[in-house]
Amino acid sequence: MSTTSVDHWQGVYRDKREAQTSWFRPHLDTSLRLIDGLGLARQTALIDVGGGRSTLVDDLLARGFCDVTVLDIAEPALAEVRARLSAAGTSVSWLAADVLAAEFPAARFGLWHDRAVFHFLTDAESRNAYVERAAAALKPGGYAIVATFAVGGPERCSNLPVRRYDAAALAAEFAPRFEAIDRAHEDHTTPWGATQPFTYVVLRRTEIRNERPC
Repeated sequence: MSTTSVDHWQGVYRDKREAQTSWFRPHLDTSLRLIDGLGLARQTALIDVGGGRSTLVDDLLARGFCDVTVLDIAEPALAEVRARLSAAGTSVSWLAADVLAAEFPAARFGLWHDRAVFHFLTDAESRNAYVERAAAALKPGGYAIVATFAVGGPERCSNLPVRRYDAAALAAEFAPRFEAIDRAHEDHTTPWGATQPFTYVVLRRTEIRNERPC
């Protein structure tokens, strides 16, 4: 299973600059507001899934978080961010991998963040695998912030089909491994002035007895 091909996304980041990608924002304001609202200890391990060229890692480091991992399927995107951060980036763990194939230590993270990866998973098998991976990688009681295109948003992105969600439908994809504790809506403005609605959910990892029967 794969979110999409490595070659596709490497080509996107090789051929397009920030202002040519619809998802670019100078800062992920909605994500940062939701993260700030969780009141996480600065020692909390965080992972940004599909980080790309995002400045979220810059802003997390500026807030004092010291255990940050950034995952993206496209190594060129991660290389650009490492260069941008320079010495500050040496404390970050960089993982060039497909989220559905990456190896995560069990119960490693206190926060899993994903802005616009999950909506590329158009088949149920991939979505279920994603949820299982996120649940295994998070500590019980840990949090996930997941954002996708909202209902009424684009049906395709970067020439690939996507699934669109309202908050209830998005949260339902993660139940019962996660319970929804917050939601948000964002009208994202692309670099060329178009509006794309996003749905955000904040989820808490639940502890289910006998998850793996012996």
